[in-house]
Amino acid sequence: MPEKTTSPKPLNVLIMAAGLGTRMKSNRAKVLHELGGSPLIAHVSRTAQALKPQAIIVVVGHQAEEVKRATVDAGELAGFVVQEQQLGTGHAAECARNVLENSDSLVLVLYGDVPMIKIETLKKLIEHHNNAGAACTILSVRLENPTGYGRIIRDESGAFQEIVEQRDATDEQRQVKEINSGIYCFESRDLYNALRSVEPANDQGEYYITDVPAIILANGGTVSVFLHTDSREVSGINSRAELAEFENLIRRATIRKLMADSGVTFIDPSHAYISAEAEIGRDVVIHPNVTIEGKTVIGEGCVIRSGARITNSRLGDGVTVKDHSIIVDSQIGSNCSVGPFAHLRMNAVLEEKATVGNFVEVKKSRLKRGTKAMHLTYLGDATIGERTNIGAGTVTCNYDGVNKHETIIEDDVKIGSDTMLVAPVRVGARSVTGAGSVITRDVPPDSLVAGVPAEVKKKIR
Repeated sequence: MPEKTTSPKPLNVLIMAAGLGTRMKSNRAKVLHELGGSPLIAHVSRTAQALKPQAIIVVVGHQAEEVKRATVDAGELAGFVVQEQQLGTGHAAECARNVLENSDSLVLVLYGDVPMIKIETLKKLIEHHNNAGAACTILSVRLENPTGYGRIIRDESGAFQEIVEQRDATDEQRQVKEINSGIYCFESRDLYNALRSVEPANDQGEYYITDVPAIILANGGTVSVFLHTDSREVSGINSRAELAEFENLIRRATIRKLMADSGVTFIDPSHAYISAEAEIGRDVVIHPNVTIEGKTVIGEGCVIRSGARITNSRLGDGVTVKDHSIIVDSQIGSNCSVGPFAHLRMNAVLEEKATVGNFVEVKKSRLKRGTKAMHLTYLGDATIGERTNIGAGTVTCNYDGVNKHETIIEDDVKIGSDTMLVAPVRVGARSVTGAGSVITRDVPPDSLVAGVPAEVKKKIR
């Protein structure tokens, strides 16, 4: 019998994300647990976005506001319905009736704890649904060990008959290896007509969407099955062990891709932790126990030494990050050196050829081209000019107990060891501060200052 093709309808995506996830043994809703640096629900909603649907409807329940925020972070198409009581997947779909029943659309049902599902797979499922002229299409996979899963039961011709849950299956049905993934494509009106006939499935009064395909079939609708080949892709995450396993899968795939496609060297790939969103350039060398998180961008020819953590930051070409340095939300220009044991945060900026050394913290400050702070220094809320040298033990005293204040150090300045700069204060170009000085007033250009409080001792030029 030839396949029937129907004209495409608008697509709506329904994401189930109301459950707590008791097997996670957590006070946090399951879909908020992170994989590859993003909540599970964010992975699913980003995939849904890529399908360019008319809307993404998320069913929320436990920790609804947090789930909403995690979903909105992934896109602006999302709308929300609340499932006050978690009474099963059928009840979750019922909660969206007012939004979807009369939309005359395709409804793609996804789950917030299935983060690996691919855009290409969902496109094929929708195409299969349209070509089959189906009221419902079930995405199925085959498992060598299908214990615990609902089985897809077919008739002698191979057509869909029903989904039978493990607890209700006969011995013969339990031998079936084709299982229901829980991902469906429905005609909206057929879905909501069938939901009226779903009965409670247990003592808790829960309603399951797995009953809907058989009801559609009994009502004369066509139910099709799209058999997919990758069971891992449609697996949900139900425990900490499974979360760790998927984290490992993503990490290994990311590292393989960086080595093969981008020319990145990993000294020990099994001990590197790299976000799938990171971009890393050619001839970068990454040593063991490096963590690169979020949307970090690293230019070409950089060296990242052991124990470094880089989060949502941008590095230019030829940067060296030495051992156990932390860089968060910051920008590093080309040919800079950071560390060891340095900490850059809150939009710290190093311009080209700047150096930050041992136990230096830079917070919300800019070091311009060629400037160096080599040891044991805190630079907060500061702007430091070109070719300036910051001596060991220097502190910009930026907080007066109420407000933060700015320190400005101009070009070619030499700040002596253990200098305290009490902000707001400015040190003029080419000036020098003596060791142990406390700078409480602006320093004119070309001056040598020293003392507590510091006074101008002489003009240098």
